[in-house]
Amino acid sequence: MEILTSVANPFIKRLRSLKQKKGRAELGAFLAEGAAHVGAALEADWEIASVVYAPDLLTSPFAKELLIRAEKRGIRVQPVSRSVMESLAEKEHPQGILAEVKQRRVQLADIKSAQKIVVLVSPQDPGNVGTILRTMDAVGADALFLLDGGVELFHPSVVRASMGALFWKPTAQTSFEEFIQWARERRVQCVGTSAKAQADYRAFVPQAARALILGTEQKGLSAEQLSVCDATVSLPMRGRVSSLNLSVAAGVLLYQFMEN
Repeated sequence: MEILTSVANPFIKRLRSLKQKKGRAELGAFLAEGAAHVGAALEADWEIASVVYAPDLLTSPFAKELLIRAEKRGIRVQPVSRSVMESLAEKEHPQGILAEVKQRRVQLADIKSAQKIVVLVSPQDPGNVGTILRTMDAVGADALFLLDGGVELFHPSVVRASMGALFWKPTAQTSFEEFIQWARERRVQCVGTSAKAQADYRAFVPQAARALILGTEQKGLSAEQLSVCDATVSLPMRGRVSSLNLSVAAGVLLYQFMEN
């Protein structure tokens, strides 16, 4: 196939539009950059519209194997010049491969048997969301809920920070009220997090089916949201800082509540 060398090419222009939220919304797709992410998308059987690679940059045997796998699945595999790849990539030194992946929307009704659930209310930092997905994969958590807006699930920083976990962990986006109703119907214990909670996270024993609920980076959970939780836990803060980064706090709590 001919190597595309112009950023004005219609195909390349479409891919470049996926770097913006508007383009991702209009096309219902996003970019997965790097061999690890392309490999995860293929292995998890997400719908992939195309795989783009730069022959001058592609040195990984694993990445080259991904091209063969994509072609066998009937996916368009398009070579491009180094400059075109650099215009598409988010990384300063791209690996030379990325995929155009169709978005997959998970509904509440699609998540039926989850026992270990993470809930983020209006998260604002996409890197935090991606890192939490990666930690969820590490501890064996089942599903993620994003409530009341906040970060776009397919933001490039979410995809990149998840290190492929995005493709394996079902993530539903809904409202706080709808999630609580879903949890009540399935007898899922809702465990809120608050600096003012009386229960130390190390002493709390969750039920078999539990949802760890974390609030926004700036304000945490509101009083109203905490009031509908079945229990609340806190992390001890012994120094001068008043809070932890959301993904750091989530990591500590996930290993406490989700690993077993």
